Amino acid sequence: MNLYIETENGSIKNHPAFEDNILQAFGVIPAHWEPFERVPEPALGVYELLAEDRPVYEKVNGVWSDVWLVRNMTTEEKTAKQQAVITAFSEREYASNWLAWTFDEAICKMVPPIPRPILDQAKVDAGLYVFWCGAENNWREASAYPDPSKRYKFDFFAWQWVEITE
Repeated sequence: MNLYIETENGSIKNHPAFEDNILQAFGVIPAHWEPFERVPEPALGVYELLAEDRPVYEKVNGVWSDVWLVRNMTTEEKTAKQQAVITAFSEREYASNWLAWTFDEAICKMVPPIPRPILDQAKVDAGLYVFWCGAENNWREASAYPDPSKRYKFDFFAWQWVEITE
């Protein structure tokens, strides 16, 4: 569906409208209505934020469109984000299981010292899992989820599924 935006003296008025609505109202697209292109919200970098919640309308290559204003985080915002990740990671259940993991500033995530192995398709089909084993500081296979009709959590110290009963 095509969009147009009303202009006056080279500036926009209001918000974009659907072509069908303009045609119903005027019978034609008036000269002061110009094509408009919706641009989706951009994927932000690890340390980027939108400067505004909504895009601004600007003419880009002869067509009015959404322009999203992106800014880099301040040093304080970056530090707060990093600390939130580190704190959440250290406060999770069985946190001592992941003591060997380190914070990677470039991606703002905790990462294992050894990349997670990829299970072959037969193991995936059998429902096996690979979890980090802090006792061995390595990845270790775990049994399949016991019973899909029940709720379980994995006990990293006993290395088994434990049914959640409430």
